[in-house]
Amino acid sequence: MQEKVSDSLVGTLVDNRYRVQSRVARGGMSTVYLATDQRLERDVALKVLHPHLVNDGNFLDRLGREAKAAAKLSHAHVVGVLDQGSDGHTAYLVMEYIKGHTLRDVIKEKGALSPRLALALIDPVVEGLGAAHAAGLIHRDIKPENVLIADDGRIKVGDFGLARAVTTSTSTGALIGTVAYLSPELVLGRQADARSDIYSVGIMLYEMITGKQPFDGEVPIQVAYQHVNSSVQAPSAAVPGLAAEVDELVQWCTARDPEQRPVDGNALLSELRHIRTNLTDAELDLQPPAAIAAVAHSPAGLRPPAYPPSGRPAAVRPPERQDHTEVLSAGQHPTEIITRQSNPTTVLSASAGRTGQFGALAAPPDAESDFGEAGGDGPDDTAPLSKRAQRKQDRDAAKAQSKAASTPVRSLREGNPRRRGVLWIIILVIAALLATGAGWFFGMGPGSPGTIPRVSNKTVAEAQQLLGTAGFQSTTKDVFDDDIRAGLVVGTEPEAGREIRKFQLVSLFVSKGPQLFPLPGMSGKSLHEAKTQLNGAEMALGTVTETYSETEPAGTVLAQDPAAGTPARRGTPVSLTVSKGPEPIPVPDVRGQEQGAAVKALEAAGLKAAISPGTVNDKKVPKGAVVAQDPSSGTLTRGDTVTLTVSKGPKLVDVPSYIGKQANDARKALEKLGFEVRVNNILGGFFGTVRDQDPVDTQVPEGSLVTLTVV
Repeated sequence: MQEKVSDSLVGTLVDNRYRVQSRVARGGMSTVYLATDQRLERDVALKVLHPHLVNDGNFLDRLGREAKAAAKLSHAHVVGVLDQGSDGHTAYLVMEYIKGHTLRDVIKEKGALSPRLALALIDPVVEGLGAAHAAGLIHRDIKPENVLIADDGRIKVGDFGLARAVTTSTSTGALIGTVAYLSPELVLGRQADARSDIYSVGIMLYEMITGKQPFDGEVPIQVAYQHVNSSVQAPSAAVPGLAAEVDELVQWCTARDPEQRPVDGNALLSELRHIRTNLTDAELDLQPPAAIAAVAHSPAGLRPPAYPPSGRPAAVRPPERQDHTEVLSAGQHPTEIITRQSNPTTVLSASAGRTGQFGALAAPPDAESDFGEAGGDGPDDTAPLSKRAQRKQDRDAAKAQSKAASTPVRSLREGNPRRRGVLWIIILVIAALLATGAGWFFGMGPGSPGTIPRVSNKTVAEAQQLLGTAGFQSTTKDVFDDDIRAGLVVGTEPEAGREIRKFQLVSLFVSKGPQLFPLPGMSGKSLHEAKTQLNGAEMALGTVTETYSETEPAGTVLAQDPAAGTPARRGTPVSLTVSKGPEPIPVPDVRGQEQGAAVKALEAAGLKAAISPGTVNDKKVPKGAVVAQDPSSGTLTRGDTVTLTVSKGPKLVDVPSYIGKQANDARKALEKLGFEVRVNNILGGFFGTVRDQDPVDTQVPEGSLVTLTVV
């Protein structure tokens, strides 16, 4: 659920691209918002960092590198990192977003889960971690709040790219994580690796099966102390009747010694799916005591997540706030400096190191060698694992007994005792030779173990020479890679640092450079269609420039850069030039101008002139000049028409004679006819009689001056 709170960032546009819609969650490190990517027109989760991190330049540089590393990981069960940047004092990460809930919500609602549901929910989590571990990324903060479940049941792990950067920017000995799920090596301030994530998965699986966390305390340091000094009990202690295989799985993951855990997510995934396949329905559907009461009061039991045929979810929303990430100090006196805030933040972590991207996945440990010693030296750790080892010994003993039963104990023909002695000598000599040969083969020969050297970013010849010096033979395989220059080695399979027998072939992955795809042509399409086409081709929208066009309507793409058909890698920004339609032209005012001059002025402006067939009289506009135009103002587009009306000049009016008339009557009559009247009085105009008039008894233009002489 989204929080409906007041926030100054809501409604703003971040980095001129992300329109913030609402706040989803807030913690001590960052605030997560629902935002709309205006460039690609899609919803995203916008994680905005708090100012105390933004002011750290080294942290921002580290965050950029970690975000780029996390963005390279594309997997159905891992939240994708889409973008990272800063806008003034706002530093942000952009991730996928969907509506849904978290595994924490499931545990809070249902309590303890059946083994079938718990294993079904943890399977995609482990698969996503396996892909991350193969790409050299470590999560560091696995917990139910970071397991995101879409409304249609698809599951992703959120999210990589922040916690490693935060850890690196803090003081020496500090770490990021949620105390309930921290591995012992992280509590002790040691280096984290894929096995640290596996420990957190084991704690989370224990909580899903039993409905509670294995360690508890009033303050975080008490829980951290138990991670280091106590072993996780078998979940069957809280859930009677639980299959021994589930106990072994949990205690294998939560062994205090990292060497006793699965090497990475892929190794754990193999054993997890083997257990799910081999448990009976009764063992899988066992109802934990803590869940029976909850199910009785619930309208419907929770079903395992439903996956689409492709098994790939579309997106994931940011995690809600439940168990919070702590910043802990692993100094000499942890009890004095570990603190917990009232609202600690959720910080998702990742390791940005890229090691062996194409390396082979580690197989799960052998049951006897690893399960038998997992979980420390307490009796609670070894008891369930010993049962599993005992079952394997029982199976081997049964096979040996069956073979012995089918072998005769006495030959029907005894044979010559001396011949039998010679035969035994020959057999012993051959056995000694075979043992000597095997010792040489596996000790010094091709079967001896060797460590694969690191050959990334080297030429094929250099890599083959290094492998040959180490005693390995190699084959090459060409692959696309966005970061390694063409012709150089990307990695090996098995990966660098792995110890294998020297007779095993090592595959060299040689870069062909980035995979290029021809850019689609978008000229003539609408801007919306062009955005859709770029999104489908997995290209980015670059700068959009608008310009006037006399031929294309507004919103039509006129050009693109790079041009259509240009080979480009995924995510290449494509700039578009978009039409604003025809350029508007202000209509010039040509009224009062001579007809020819008015026509030339309109044509110079890019418009056409049309002369109205009818002319009109106008006492102010001379004959042949423009007396009116339509339109007289505003704007038109190039080639539009302006209609001109030409003047015939003033109208001619008859001037009657008013000589002998009274001056006042004559004046009124002339003004009524539209003339301008001037009166000249002679001898003071005593009689008020018109003696003379100019003009008189003729036609003159309307509004002309008539002079009256009055005596």
